[in-house]
Amino acid sequence: QVQLVESGGGLVQPGGSLRPSCAASGFTLDNYAIGWFRQAPGKEREGVSCISSSDGSTYYADSVKGQFTISRDNAKNTVYLQMNSLKPEDTAVYYCAADRGNACRRSIWFIRYLYAYWGQGTQVTVSS
Repeated sequence: QVQLVESGGGLVQPGGSLRPSCAASGFTLDNYAIGWFRQAPGKEREGVSCISSSDGSTYYADSVKGQFTISRDNAKNTVYLQMNSLKPEDTAVYYCAADRGNACRRSIWFIRYLYAYWGQGTQVTVSS
């Protein structure tokens, strides 16, 4: 059974850091491009970042460039999202998702309907 499980969310003060993880079971992550998305209350789910398995290329939403870093550890079958300098507006449920292909789809990687498998999400709250 294909499954993605996020962990590592939590409550953090503004300016703090978190590193959510996305672990896979039932399939090998290094065959898939993996995206991170987030959804704040009352807002649409938006793409945050994507990492290809083919060449390790990465993509970021403009809102998180220089602040978030996506990485993967194929030996652990896990993808990470290092989030630094967190702001209250980063508060959301963060989801990871696997595309059917091994490369992020360049200019359209942030379209959620391109991703076949989703985790259940992990809550990130930035508040003092």
